[in-house]
Amino acid sequence: MRIFRNLLLTVVSSVALAACAQPNSRPELAFSQPAEAEIKTINLDELQALPEPFRKVAVAVYKFEDLTGQNKPNENFSEYSRAVTQGGTSILINALERAGNRKWFTPVERASLPSLLQERQIIRVTREEYGGKDLPALPPMTYAGIMLEGGIIGYDSNTITGGFGARFLGVGANADYRRDTVTVFLRAVSVQSGEVLKSVNVSKTIYSAALQGGAFRFVDFKKLLEVETGITTNEPVTLAVKSAVEKAVYTLVVEGLIDNFWRLKDPAQTQGLINKYWAERDGIYNVQTVKTSPGDLQVSPPPARSPSPDANGEEKLAPPLTPGVPAPTPGPTYIVPGQTPNPGGRIIAPGAVPMSAPVEHQAPAPQSAEAPASQPLP
Repeated sequence: MRIFRNLLLTVVSSVALAACAQPNSRPELAFSQPAEAEIKTINLDELQALPEPFRKVAVAVYKFEDLTGQNKPNENFSEYSRAVTQGGTSILINALERAGNRKWFTPVERASLPSLLQERQIIRVTREEYGGKDLPALPPMTYAGIMLEGGIIGYDSNTITGGFGARFLGVGANADYRRDTVTVFLRAVSVQSGEVLKSVNVSKTIYSAALQGGAFRFVDFKKLLEVETGITTNEPVTLAVKSAVEKAVYTLVVEGLIDNFWRLKDPAQTQGLINKYWAERDGIYNVQTVKTSPGDLQVSPPPARSPSPDANGEEKLAPPLTPGVPAPTPGPTYIVPGQTPNPGGRIIAPGAVPMSAPVEHQAPAPQSAEAPASQPLP
C-alpha cells in the first residue's frame, strides 16, 4: 500500500512538473486580466457631456507637476517612492482633449517644446541638403490664447482612520479603513495680458479598507480549529488624481461661462448648466439672479403720528384769557396732595392751573410782601 502511494505521488509530481515546463504555460499570468483602453470615472462622463461651445479654445500646458514633495506613507520603514503620480501634465492634457467630446479645447504641445522645435529644425535642414528646397515651408505652430498652470499641491494621508471588530469564543471579525485626500489647483492665464482669469481647486478622497475574519478554538479534545480570511482594497492614487483633474477642468469651464470668458453654441443651455453647478457646489437649488438699480429703490415716508384723542392723565396749562372771550366751562378735578396728576411725573409749575379745575378751586392770587402805604409806622 505504501509503495502504491509513493508511486502515485511520483506520477502526479511528474505531470505537474511537465505542465509547468510547457512553453505556453505562464503561472504568473494565472490571474491576469486583459488591458483596458481607459478606466472611466464619473467625472470623465460629466466632462464629456459638456454642451458644445461657440468655438474651440487653444490652450497651452507647460507643466502640471507634483508639488507636494511627499513620499508614500509607511509606518514600518521609510519609502522613497512618491505619494502621487509624476505624470500630472499628461493627465491634464488628456482631460482637456476629452472635454465636451473633443469640442472644447485644442491643446498645443508645450511640455516637450525643445524636442518639437528640434524636430522641425531637422526637417528644414534635411530639405535644404537633400533637394527639398522646392517643397512648401512648414506651417507656423499654433499659438494658444490661454495658458493653464497649477499642479498637485496637497496629499494628506490618514486624515480619518477607524475600524470595528468583535470576537466571541475564539470566532470573530474586524474591519479597518483609512482615508487620504489629494488636492489639485488649476488656473487659466491670459497670454496677451498675463491676467489670471480663473483659479479653481478640487479635492478627492482616497479610501482604503480591510476586512478580516477568523476562528481559533478547540472543537474537541486535542482538536484545534484555526481559520483566517481577509480582503483589502486600496483606491488607486493615480485614478484619484485623474478624477480630480477632470473635475477641475469641468469646474474651470463652468466658471468661465459664469464670467463670460467663453460661451456655448446654444445659449439656452447656459443657465441650466450654471444652476446645476451652483447646486452641486453650494447646495443651492433654483438659483435666481437678483439685480437692482437706483430707480428700483423706493423709501416710503415714515407713518404720520397724531396725538391720541384720549388725553387722560395729561396735564394742560390754562392758556391766557383773551379779553371779550368767555372762559371754558370747567370740570371737576381731584388732586391728591403730594402727587402729580400726570403719569409722566412732570412737576406742575407754581401758579399753574389745570384747565379742568373749577373756578372755586383755583389758587388765590399771591399777596404782596410790602406793607400798605396808608398805614403809619409804629
